[in-house]
Amino acid sequence: MLDVNEVPIKRSSDEPQRKESVLYENGLAFVVRDAYPVTPLHTLVIPKRHVSEVFDLSRPETNAYTELMKTAKLGIEQTDPRVTGFNVGLNNGVVAGQTVQHCHIHLIPRRGGDVDNPVGGILNVIPGKGCY
Repeated sequence: MLDVNEVPIKRSSDEPQRKESVLYENGLAFVVRDAYPVTPLHTLVIPKRHVSEVFDLSRPETNAYTELMKTAKLGIEQTDPRVTGFNVGLNNGVVAGQTVQHCHIHLIPRRGGDVDNPVGGILNVIPGKGCY
């Protein structure tokens, strides 16, 4: 199990030490804001054990990150009541866009009007596939 400060997630140069920026934590995972947010309050849920792929997580680790994701969602909604939806996702493998080889789940808050046409959501990662 890695210490929170040892998890290899990208940080901006002005971000405090990881331990100081942890929003929520349990025995198997923790939550921080993304250093390069897609939307305000973009959050990462990160397992403490070093695995590159979500498929390598144990059931207890999966349960732990799911519980933290729910906690983070509530915290985001309390912080910004304009948030009325979320994109939840991860990049698993280099060809899927994973740039940090440590599993982490993105919780991206969405607000009405933040894009012209949200139809298809994450399906838009491949151009033309989001409109159905």
